[in-house]
Amino acid sequence: MDTSTVRTSPTPTSADLADSAFLRACRGEPVPHTPVWFMRQAGRSLPEYRALREGTPMLESCTRPEQVVEITMQPVRRYGVDAAIFYSDIMVPLKAIGVDLDIVPGVGPVVAEPMRSLADLAPLRPIEPGDVPYVTESVRGLTAELGGTPLIGFAGAPFTLASYLVEGGPSKDHAATKALMYGRPEVWHELLGRLARIAAGFLRIQVEAGASAVQLFDSWAGSLAPDDYDRFVRPHSEAVLAEVGTLGVPRIHFGVGTGELLGAMAAAGADVVGVDWRVPLAAGIDRVDGRPVQGNLDPSLVFAPWEIVAEKAADILTAGQKAPGHIFNLGHGVLPKTDPDVLARLVDFVHTESARG
Repeated sequence: MDTSTVRTSPTPTSADLADSAFLRACRGEPVPHTPVWFMRQAGRSLPEYRALREGTPMLESCTRPEQVVEITMQPVRRYGVDAAIFYSDIMVPLKAIGVDLDIVPGVGPVVAEPMRSLADLAPLRPIEPGDVPYVTESVRGLTAELGGTPLIGFAGAPFTLASYLVEGGPSKDHAATKALMYGRPEVWHELLGRLARIAAGFLRIQVEAGASAVQLFDSWAGSLAPDDYDRFVRPHSEAVLAEVGTLGVPRIHFGVGTGELLGAMAAAGADVVGVDWRVPLAAGIDRVDGRPVQGNLDPSLVFAPWEIVAEKAADILTAGQKAPGHIFNLGHGVLPKTDPDVLARLVDFVHTESARG
């Protein structure tokens, strides 16, 4: 790796952790600058990530603590972001408890036997720390190395996990998922109840090992109408967030295409609500009932001329001032062909502009 790209600012200590800009923003407290991190910053666009991952399947890489620590640290060194996101995958806990699945390059998660009946749900037992010792080891190694930079743990939300399990893989219309949801609600609620316990358990393992915050990803919830979300999904997301709420760390709730669901996602128990790029941040703030927000630069905008990127980022920073706390982020994950130098420049811009403002 070209060491000229590595940030050389003094390493913060663990005593600084609670006072970090990221955690202060999560709590709605004054900050010295708007904190920034990027979803999918651990991996994707970094050449050092691709070099390290070469020849190692995704799910296998998540079980190698040395690799997990290094990949999680790469964007912290290169960009100087205000938080690290744990390198893992939302399918890891399901794989760990014995679900037959794999992540196929160019496709995504693929499940060998889709789950569409009560009998199919037998493998979905609660997760225990002994199922994922590599997660505990990785988080402990990271918190020791990160010092005062918070580590964000994460899990997939029950609906998104259910969609993969029911469909057997990625889906554009979630037809089989919705057919089960409407047609066999007893199976549906049993499925999501089990997944809620797994997601909450996976988050608990990360927090008890040292993660300072968590994010619950509901990537596919935007496919739902508000009434259906409230009836079929929200109670199960609430169960996950309530369990994590006993651990005393901030809870971020994020979904894609969820503009009409932001109020319900906030009410499900989020301390911070992620807003994707389809909703103006000011409108998103109005919908989340006084909670801090995270977002929301369009991930594709980083391919535009820098003047456009800076203008859009400045607009988001201005809008974010309406919220009790604002964490700058993209409206979804870093795209694979993103220029890392643009992200580094964006972090500097957000820090400088927000400190000045």
